[in-house]
Amino acid sequence: MSLWSDIGAIFSAFLSLDSFEIRTALKSDAAWVFGTIATALLGLLVLWVYKRVPWLDRHLERTIMVYSYLAIAFIIFWGVIDRFIFSNQQPWSTTIPPLLFMIMAWFGAAFNVRLRTHLSFAEFRMAMPRGGKMACLTLDAVLWFIFAVIIVVTTSRATALSAANFQIVLGTDNTMQWWFLITVPFSAILMTARVFENLFEDIGNYRRGTTMIKQAVIGGDT
Repeated sequence: MSLWSDIGAIFSAFLSLDSFEIRTALKSDAAWVFGTIATALLGLLVLWVYKRVPWLDRHLERTIMVYSYLAIAFIIFWGVIDRFIFSNQQPWSTTIPPLLFMIMAWFGAAFNVRLRTHLSFAEFRMAMPRGGKMACLTLDAVLWFIFAVIIVVTTSRATALSAANFQIVLGTDNTMQWWFLITVPFSAILMTARVFENLFEDIGNYRRGTTMIKQAVIGGDT
């Protein structure tokens, strides 16, 4: 099959919402082309939503992070009480928290792309000329976008495989693993939106002659 036929098959599989068809379609190398296009378009769509709904721009990722953390803390807290006071233990108490941590970590990664608190050598870049700063910031955007595409394609394949095999979270009766796994490609889409948001901001700062690189603060505001 040609590349465009494979891309069409992937698109049709996603429209069908059938995990077996999606899993089969994503096996081809066309998944990388489809994933690149989809990641870019969905990232721009999310960025458009952010601009229309500022509350989501400021609070979406951090809200998911906080509630995931609180859920983990509650499960562990109750698990200790349940085990040492009531001599009982929920079988899912050791399997759900790692999945919630996965969600917290990936959405945190997307949020910190916006804050630029990942390794960026800001002190070194602040001493560079404006052209060098723009080159570094553009390189950041390109590398983050490539990283997001890799996440979207590989984790979409893993999610489809999990759904097709009806994998259940250990210790539960009917909680599917793909319900958690699908949040990873979604967080990569949010990451892409932050990449575009930063890039457009950097281009604007470069053209206006304003400050391009500031010292990042972990836990700071956007």
